[in-house]
Amino acid sequence: MRNHWDVELSFEEDGVHTRCDARLVGARAPGLAGHGEALRSADDRPLARIGEEVAAWRALDDLSHKLRAQAAGEIQDEGHRPAYLVY
Repeated sequence: MRNHWDVELSFEEDGVHTRCDARLVGARAPGLAGHGEALRSADDRPLARIGEEVAAWRALDDLSHKLRAQAAGEIQDEGHRPAYLVY
């Protein structure tokens, strides 16, 4: 069996706040999304790339936690026992 998922990142910026949504997309991808935000300090130079990197990192971190929780729940549902996922 072969399967393919992509991660789609979308950003919104207003010069101070950067928001990122990370979504898993693909025919059999779970319908999960993560969200991350970054806030530029008044003392920082306005470099959009840094805000995007921080917001993307936070969105991907949120998405990874949701994916882990979903997998653990499905393992528990299938085996009727607590799921322990070690990384």
